Amino acid sequence: MSAPQPGVRKPIGREGLMSVLIAPHVTEKTSQGTQQHNQYAFRVRRDATRTDVRHAVELMFEVKVRSVQIVNEPGKQRRFGGRLGRTSDWKKAYVRLPEGQSIDFERSADQARKR
Repeated sequence: MSAPQPGVRKPIGREGLMSVLIAPHVTEKTSQGTQQHNQYAFRVRRDATRTDVRHAVELMFEVKVRSVQIVNEPGKQRRFGGRLGRTSDWKKAYVRLPEGQSIDFERSADQARKR
C-alpha cells in the first residue's frame, strides 16, 4: 500500500457532495448574472474545490455545468456591543450552465422534502 501524496485529496462520496452547497447566494448582482449569463451563485463549504462544486450541482440539480469560479470572501470586522469582533470567512462559487439549462430552486426543494 502506497503512502498518500501530500496535497492530493481523496475524492468525496455522494453523501459528502450533498453537503458541499450550503445555500444559493441571491443578490442583485447574482440575479443579473443569472439573466444575462446563465450563471448561479452558491455559498459553499470552505474546503470545497471547483470539481466538488461541479459534481454537487450536477448531482443535486441534474444539469450540466459549463464552468465554476470560486471566490474566498473575507470576514468583516463588526462591533458586538462594546467589543470588536469578526465575522467568519466564507467561500462563494459562481456556476455557469450551458444555454438552454437552468436551475429551478423551488422544484429542487420539493424533491428534497419528498426524499
